Amino acid sequence: MSLPVEPPVAPMLARAAPEIPGDGGWQYEPTWDGVRAVVFRDGERVELGSRNERPLTRYFPELIDPLRASLPARAVVDGEIVVMTRRGLDFDLLSQRIHPAESRVRRLAVETPAAFVAFDLLALGDDDLRPRPLAERRALLEAAVEAGGRPVHITPATSGRATAEDWFDRFEGAGLDGVVAKRVSERYREGERGWIKVKHRRTADCVVGGLRLHKDGRGVGSLLLGLHDASGVLHHVGVASSFDARTRERLLAEVEPLREGAALLHPWIRDGAPDGPGGRVPGAPSRWTGGRDLSWEPLRPERVVEVAYDHLQGDRFRHTTRLVRWRPDRDPGSCTYAQLEVPVPAELRQVFGG
Repeated sequence: MSLPVEPPVAPMLARAAPEIPGDGGWQYEPTWDGVRAVVFRDGERVELGSRNERPLTRYFPELIDPLRASLPARAVVDGEIVVMTRRGLDFDLLSQRIHPAESRVRRLAVETPAAFVAFDLLALGDDDLRPRPLAERRALLEAAVEAGGRPVHITPATSGRATAEDWFDRFEGAGLDGVVAKRVSERYREGERGWIKVKHRRTADCVVGGLRLHKDGRGVGSLLLGLHDASGVLHHVGVASSFDARTRERLLAEVEPLREGAALLHPWIRDGAPDGPGGRVPGAPSRWTGGRDLSWEPLRPERVVEVAYDHLQGDRFRHTTRLVRWRPDRDPGSCTYAQLEVPVPAELRQVFGG
């Protein structure tokens, strides 16, 4: 390729904030629960680069022709690859698309086709647009990309904080997990967290069903969380982690009594409970975890913690949760899915205004 911005590109990122900024000079966009991708088009050649600067092209063959049809002959576009369903965005289906087998890649390209949502233009023709302000890049993006009617879209954007707050509340049911705010005067700064992301924050009381030791072996790396369904089956729903060194050691001491005999009748160990019903259990390392060791140790599911979470993906927490406190006043059996606030479904076409 011969472009003014060549691969790989480390995308500009966002930092978390508790509320949507509103002092003027901002562009607000919905946040997309997908895989970050930078698209490079030079004539007939189209390449997709990931957030970690690795190629994604082979995993999404169904996007190549639509991108050729929608993008200028020579351009670099930043955006997000998503899988859209009638229920909204589905990250679980998207995660299955990153697979080494060519036959599976081709089959899933038909069964669960992906879409691309563009939100920034980094290069056009011979021009490197990264030094230009966002307001100018956005205007060029809207003029250059033919979106709609194909699986190529341009993300909605607004300068109004009230509209952004409405999107924050209304679009969660479509699978969007918040709002990102970007300074309209700001240049594109590769790899830097210059944007602000505001995500939904809620709490839930969960059963502690296991742990993963920290890599240094001196404390708890993460607590494995569970919730009961209407039939009383305990499902693994996510983890709480990101503890400092002192907290890791303290947590290990606190859960020590729960380690003894935990594997004998644990609901997440199939062989240990042959007569018990099975629910969602902790998984194994995958291509999304970078081969990290995800082996875990069961704990007797007798204690409850309150955790803060931002987004549900089906019947589990989409991201890592934050430990708020222990709940000695809660019975583990009372920790059910019923306590979770489920957003009202919204059709994705509402997001794009039609």
